[in-house]
Amino acid sequence: MREPPAVLITRPEPGCAETAAAVAALGWRPLLAPALVLQPLPPAPDLGCPAQALLLPSRAAARALAGRLDPALPVLAVGSGTAAEARAAGFTDITPAEGEAATLAVLARARLDPGRGPLLLAVGQGYGAALAAALRGHGFAVRRRVVYAARPAAALPESARTALRQGSARAALFLSPRSASITQALLRRSGLAETVRGMAAFALSPRIARTLADMPWQAIHATAMPDPSALLALLGPAPGRATETGYPEPENEGQERE
Repeated sequence: MREPPAVLITRPEPGCAETAAAVAALGWRPLLAPALVLQPLPPAPDLGCPAQALLLPSRAAARALAGRLDPALPVLAVGSGTAAEARAAGFTDITPAEGEAATLAVLARARLDPGRGPLLLAVGQGYGAALAAALRGHGFAVRRRVVYAARPAAALPESARTALRQGSARAALFLSPRSASITQALLRRSGLAETVRGMAAFALSPRIARTLADMPWQAIHATAMPDPSALLALLGPAPGRATETGYPEPENEGQERE
């Protein structure tokens, strides 16, 4: 039987496999090509200093803090996926925002008081500066602490390169601007930039879509809001394939979408 058309999935592990399962349920053949490798970092010496709340802009940050802080510390999480990861890490008092770093700042302003102590902002290496600045602009003291590294992948997997050369990849999913930029750089480095002329790019936000505009994609589609189930709905079922319902929510790729 002929293989179904393939979809390039650029989300890092462990979430890449979750998205692959959802894509397969839509009848596509998932091609795992994580643009980033996430690694927890040793905790900062002052990580456990008193704070009125913990802000989590990604599931990767929540995972990195499992067992490292008081589980009763109030948590503001960037979305329901990050909130679920925080519960799995042992935290008990969790409030989710609407899915982007900017909405996390809005939630903090609505729920927290600058006079009640500092905020602990747990981020990936190279992320969180804009969110910290926004919070400080509203009078909060912010302790930004790097708890994981998000390093670029060295190359596209051979399975992905083969599918791209054969023209069997029909779409690619992007959940952050950084993953989009890294994937496009890897495509150029592999001599595969022209293969995207036969592929549609699906982005989790208009901002991510703008990152993709400098390559000749057949089409670029973006969700109006950073709703992961909407991204899968935008992709839709593979041609002529029956599908199952229900989509797991991708994380922020371990990356704060600032």
